[in-house]
Amino acid sequence: MDFTLDEDHRLLQQGIREFAIKEVAKGAAERDQEASMPEDLRAKLAEMGLFGIAVPDQYGGAGMGCVASSLVVEEISKACAGTGVLISAHNSLCVEPILTFGTDEQKDKYLPRLASGELIGCLSLTEPGSGSDAGAATCRAELKDDGWHITGTKNFVTNGKEAGVMVLIAVTDPDEPKRRLSAFIVEKPTPGLSIGKLEKKLGIRCSSTAEFSFDDCVIPKDAPLGERGRGLRVALTTLNGGRIGIAAQALGIAQACLYEATKYANTRVQFGRPIGKLQAIQMKLADMAVGIEAARALVYRAAWFKDTGRDYIQAGAMAKLFASETCSKAANHAIQVFGGYGYCQDYPVERFLRDAKITEIYEGTSEIQRLVIARGLTG
Repeated sequence: MDFTLDEDHRLLQQGIREFAIKEVAKGAAERDQEASMPEDLRAKLAEMGLFGIAVPDQYGGAGMGCVASSLVVEEISKACAGTGVLISAHNSLCVEPILTFGTDEQKDKYLPRLASGELIGCLSLTEPGSGSDAGAATCRAELKDDGWHITGTKNFVTNGKEAGVMVLIAVTDPDEPKRRLSAFIVEKPTPGLSIGKLEKKLGIRCSSTAEFSFDDCVIPKDAPLGERGRGLRVALTTLNGGRIGIAAQALGIAQACLYEATKYANTRVQFGRPIGKLQAIQMKLADMAVGIEAARALVYRAAWFKDTGRDYIQAGAMAKLFASETCSKAANHAIQVFGGYGYCQDYPVERFLRDAKITEIYEGTSEIQRLVIARGLTG
């Protein structure tokens, strides 16, 4: 059994790690404070090909798959979790469903622009009244002579501010319980589509989280993504893959916590010696390291399952559940190692703690992951 990355993945990992240290980490605290994603950073991410890492080369991407995408998100998230989720949401929540369910015409139209970073993508699924219960959506799409008319509200849209195209889930057949939802590709801007508030969040502040309002927004008749009435399938399939991306984000944050805590423990002197020599601190560092290695195994395994065509639903849920909870534990341990300084913004572990919590919530809460795993076990 070989647990090593192949040469292509090792080279990718090293290149992204160097890029993240040089270009992403240095402005992370400022982006967090300003709650913004600078255009020049987005341009550098595009130049590195990170928006097309899993897009087939025929559409201008790298065509590398889920393991590669996970490595990218992991390394970028070590430096800045908000930047990590920009890439993760773009690739897993917009590129992936178009690649999986799109027509040849839709792929030709959107994938090259998404791969180049000309367009940023997002998924518009959650509503004020439907979160974990995605099937309870009320945003409507009605087919008329001039196209589909969209009316309703979506919220908690990651990349909502930057996105130029979205995958939208809306109600098309309200009287068909099992086929009431359909998926659509919607470009932004489009008349009738407006951005409402941008959420002021605890963490991942440089990543935009937007509310969309659709006021009789008309989109073309060929905008549906996949078969009418199969929108819930599109949404759940997309989330199954997206969970691996969030697991990779959580893994990156956790590793950053361990790195900073270890560095601080080796330099902070109390009782006449570095606190890293104290068993109480050593226990925390050891627990963090073990959790991170276990999370890494689950994340890479789930990504490998996806790349090799295996059923990855349970594997993705396990990776997301364990990595996100490990991430939050690691962030709390890191704060404790730093003591009072960890509670201050002069040190990055304060930001890591705030960033960590969301990994237990989006792309399905930890409670939802446990349901997915349990249902897989019980059939």
